[in-house]
Amino acid sequence: MNAASLPNSVSAIESAALRSDRFRLEREADWQRLEAIVTRMEKGRLRRLSDEDLLALPGLYRTVASSLSIARETSLDAATLAYLEVLVQRAWFVVYGPRTSLWDWLRGFLGGGWSAAVRAIWIDLTVALAVMIAGVAVGWLLVAHDVNWYHALVGGDMAGSRVPGATPQALRGTLFGEADRPGMSVFAAQLFSNNAQVSILAFALGFAFGLPSLMLLVQNMASLGAMLWLYSGAGLLVDFAGWLAVHGTTELFAILLAGGAGLHIGRALAFPGNRPILQAASEAGRRSALVMTGVVLMLIVAALLEGFARQMVDQTFGRFVIGGFMLSLWCAYFFAFRGNLGKVRAA
Repeated sequence: MNAASLPNSVSAIESAALRSDRFRLEREADWQRLEAIVTRMEKGRLRRLSDEDLLALPGLYRTVASSLSIARETSLDAATLAYLEVLVQRAWFVVYGPRTSLWDWLRGFLGGGWSAAVRAIWIDLTVALAVMIAGVAVGWLLVAHDVNWYHALVGGDMAGSRVPGATPQALRGTLFGEADRPGMSVFAAQLFSNNAQVSILAFALGFAFGLPSLMLLVQNMASLGAMLWLYSGAGLLVDFAGWLAVHGTTELFAILLAGGAGLHIGRALAFPGNRPILQAASEAGRRSALVMTGVVLMLIVAALLEGFARQMVDQTFGRFVIGGFMLSLWCAYFFAFRGNLGKVRAA
């Protein structure tokens, strides 16, 4: 830089600084007022705010957002620009952000929002339950008619030693003494992974008018029907039912809810009623998403029961007690506990 251009550079810097100072002085009062309001609201001091401040909040936010836009276009000093960016971001969360904390949302969800959403789709749950029962019957009848169906319905990785022709002693060994056999935890993990995938897919495929969700339920439950047939032939049906009950009353309930949620979306698309189809789908989607949030929690509970409770309880009666208790707990929560949506909106 030569000596002749130096005065011009100094003049440009002074001009920019003057422009930035003038810009700040003209608008700083609004910035400071918005910052004071936002700070009080962030600290939970809403009651200390006057009605005038609350009414002025949206306008102040738009004013400061406009100031930020101008500051970016005119390349004002970095300090002013950074201050405005932080202030606008904080104000956005106050004006447009969620009105409840995570704890408040969770309390509303478990305190009635989830159960109310489940009750709201009772028609779809009834259909899904009927389809699941039919799937079990189909699996049983297919294998009873032709044993080769067993290998088609139950994958080799999941079946392991549970195959037609296995002795009753071998099948009984798959139900008891699990704590000493690490291979059983592998089977438990495979079973849980399969059911978790079925739950997610049953919900995700609901957009196709619910038909793929129903077909998936039939397919999954048919494999269960095939295994019931296998253990029944060995005289171990009750023991197998107890082995399954520990986690199954939770896991199969979760699959039922997921299938019902997917069917609920499909039914809204196929039969929107007097509502526009997009509105019907949107309402059903929000309600079903709330149900699926709970399904995730149920799958976690089922995994804990499968990984610990079933391993520690090694006799049929105790397993039925645990499974029956969990089934009663879920039924009481969903259908006897009359909470409302509260702060969690399902529709």
